Amino acid sequence: MRIATCAVSGGFGHLYTALDNGLFAKYGLKLEHIYIRGSGVSLAAVAADEIQILYCAADATIPAMATGVEAKLVAAPLVGLPYVLVARKDIKRPEDLKGKAIGVTRPGDLSARLSRAMLKKLNLTTDEVTIRPIGGSQSERYQAMVADVIQAIVVTPPLDVRAKKDGFNSVYRLNDLDLPFIYSSLHASTKLLRERPEAVQKLVAAFAEAIHFVEKNPEKAKASIGKALKLNDEEALQASYNAYAKEIVNRSLTVPGAAVNEAVEIARGAGTKVRRKPEELYDNSFATNLEKSGLLKELWGAELQKRRPER
Repeated sequence: MRIATCAVSGGFGHLYTALDNGLFAKYGLKLEHIYIRGSGVSLAAVAADEIQILYCAADATIPAMATGVEAKLVAAPLVGLPYVLVARKDIKRPEDLKGKAIGVTRPGDLSARLSRAMLKKLNLTTDEVTIRPIGGSQSERYQAMVADVIQAIVVTPPLDVRAKKDGFNSVYRLNDLDLPFIYSSLHASTKLLRERPEAVQKLVAAFAEAIHFVEKNPEKAKASIGKALKLNDEEALQASYNAYAKEIVNRSLTVPGAAVNEAVEIARGAGTKVRRKPEELYDNSFATNLEKSGLLKELWGAELQKRRPER
């Protein structure tokens, strides 16, 4: 099978580690990993069965799936918001954002939706703080902040560590928004689900083991993340590991239905033409089968109950 990631991110560390340490081969799977930039293009490739599995933030893909794009979420290894608002040196508190600009990729995308939700939480308006679409990846938007084209951006670890070293400020942790948010998730093509459900089951099982392996082997996990990100900064790697292997990991792999419902309603409110019901966007049977089989209990024992998604 071909598995794609929609970005280069520490949030895909479980996949990188599983590939480097032969965890998929243990389940009889041979995966070709490719990188396709952007969630929209990646999701279209899944729908066309050009790739069979996409590993990407579900909150970035749910709006498109709700319009009718043929793919389903089959597992959610990470549930929560790892994003941090970083800003130039003169912005130390949220109120200092007044009169400044937050850079996003484009109107309506994930970075824009998160930025708007954050401003609302902080009782700031878009009249007071400009949300400026400038395109590009997180790293490219970061360079725009360095050049003072924009004054703040939302980023994921380990870019927040780089910002700190460059003298910028971490102003707000978006996990404090208390939003139901589904981060790195497995999306399967409709054809794969229809013709090879057993392969999907094996894949989800391999990810369950990857979550356990990453938590019990931090040095190997950081090595895989470092290789993928071309990063050898220990502080940055540790920050990435803490965020994705500890803080928002979802050992059960279950896709939280309430979070999908809310994401669909947010998309509808933003003008998305919703054609599919929220429950048509995910399939938790594979995660449920893992629990019934005893694999999760075998891996974790009593620890399994920790860090389940709240919604």
